Amino acid sequence: MDTTGVLDEALERLHTTGPEFDDWLSNHGPMAVEALVRRGEGGGVHRWLDRYTTRLEDRPASGDPVREDAWADALGDPRRLGDWLDHFDRLLVTDPREPWRAVLATWWPRLLPGIAAGATHPVIRVGHAVVGLRAEENTPRLRELAHGLGYWAARYQPLPADLALVSSPYAAAEALRAVPPVADQSRGIVHRLDQLTELPDWPTARDVSGPDDVPGRLTELVDAAVRYYATHAHGSAVMLVHAATAPNAVLRTLPDLPRALWEPALAAAWSASAAVTAAYRPAGPAGAAHPGSASAEELFARSAAHGDEHAIKLADTVLDVAARHPEDVVARSATLRATELIDPL
Repeated sequence: MDTTGVLDEALERLHTTGPEFDDWLSNHGPMAVEALVRRGEGGGVHRWLDRYTTRLEDRPASGDPVREDAWADALGDPRRLGDWLDHFDRLLVTDPREPWRAVLATWWPRLLPGIAAGATHPVIRVGHAVVGLRAEENTPRLRELAHGLGYWAARYQPLPADLALVSSPYAAAEALRAVPPVADQSRGIVHRLDQLTELPDWPTARDVSGPDDVPGRLTELVDAAVRYYATHAHGSAVMLVHAATAPNAVLRTLPDLPRALWEPALAAAWSASAAVTAAYRPAGPAGAAHPGSASAEELFARSAAHGDEHAIKLADTVLDVAARHPEDVVARSATLRATELIDPL
């Protein structure tokens, strides 16, 4: 529980800005400040925002409200970003008819097939928003969920419909290593995802007997993706962060979703992680950086000082992995690798 009010102040500052800037880059501010406050680095949040917000743009205006009976027509239309933000603001803040968990339960299955939207940033933003709301329900945090869902709806992007699912190895780590790279890695993520032709069918390689199996399988995926980053981050130190943080956002959201939605969430999380891995997979692994005796908490503090939003988000996920595997040097080295390869803020 944040008793300082820093998170809510930071969110209110950020809600005057849009989810994107420079045409398509994602506004990571809300995700980063939630992680910083939750991990004990709230004292530097406003100074961090003073630097970060100089690049952001104003929140886009609404011009054509999303209709309840025609929402599918506006799905995946980035020109309707302001309309989608206002739509969810009405559902969650200005004219709420249901609790936020009910709104999430309605829209999660509608948006989940487009989990690759915005290079997975919207689902990650939703995950951070849910964590904040679970700690305390108030207007800034409800509005943050509205921004995350609105961003997801506007950038909704399914993976190719003809994507083949092929038999995969048993474990998540082996499945990630089996993901074939896309042929042309010369352009951005939309171009890369359009080239996907097949992915290992990891969630069904070992039978999932019901919702009770899902948290463990998602945890396995997050752990594997963090370790993969430690040795493959040179493929794209920024973009490969999302192969770990996207499934972790789904994992964090599970407790607030109906159990009937858990198994589809697992499949979608795997698709997102594997797709990002395919899009930015390097030719081969490199040696993991050795963090020495530094704890995951100390490495998070280094990431906070480094200031890059991707390094902060990855270090936040690494802390989750380290809580499960305190002696896992490779996982901790992922945090160090990010601060080595990504330019500081």
